[in-house]
Formats: sequence, structure tokens, C-alpha cells
Amino acid sequence: MSKFSELINGDQPVLIDFYAEWCGPCKTMSPILKDVKSNLNSSVRIIKIDIDKNPKVAQKFQVRGVPTFILFKEGKQLWRESGVIQANDFTNLLKSKL
Repeated sequence: MSKFSELINGDQPVLIDFYAEWCGPCKTMSPILKDVKSNLNSSVRIIKIDIDKNPKVAQKFQVRGVPTFILFKEGKQLWRESGVIQANDFTNLLKSKL
């Protein structure tokens, strides 16, 4: 958990993707996140967290469904959303928050 805290408290924005192996929409988001990452280059770091392997982190952030995305910068939550988001919408949304 301390490494996680270090990640979200840094200067670089971090997008956390809470997912599960059994989740169909999470699988749909995988290539979309790759597109988003290539569109935003190094302006945001994307971290995937499996809620089944990290239940305490999921519980701490009250993740009730997957996929859930939370954007952090300097320890503050800037944005949060659950569900499938199209690549262009996701990229534009993140750009507006960075």
C-alpha cells in the first residue's frame, strides 16, 4: 500500500484502472487504454489494479464495479468514472483534467 501511496502522491498524474480478470468490459478497455496512453504520451501514468488481488486498495477507494478509473495528482482525486469509455472521449476528458 505504501508504494501505491507514493505513486498517487507524485507530481505526475496517475490514472488507476481498477479491473478484474473475469470482467468483460475491462477486457474491452484494454486496447482503449493503450490508445489513450499513446495519445497522452508521458503526461499521465496508467496503473492497472486487479481488485481480486488487491481488495484492500479497491475497498479504500470504494470501488463497487469494474472497470473503475480514478485520476490522481499529488494525492488528490481529480476525476472518477466507471464503465467503458471510448478512446477519443477518454483522451479528451483526461487532457481537460491534466
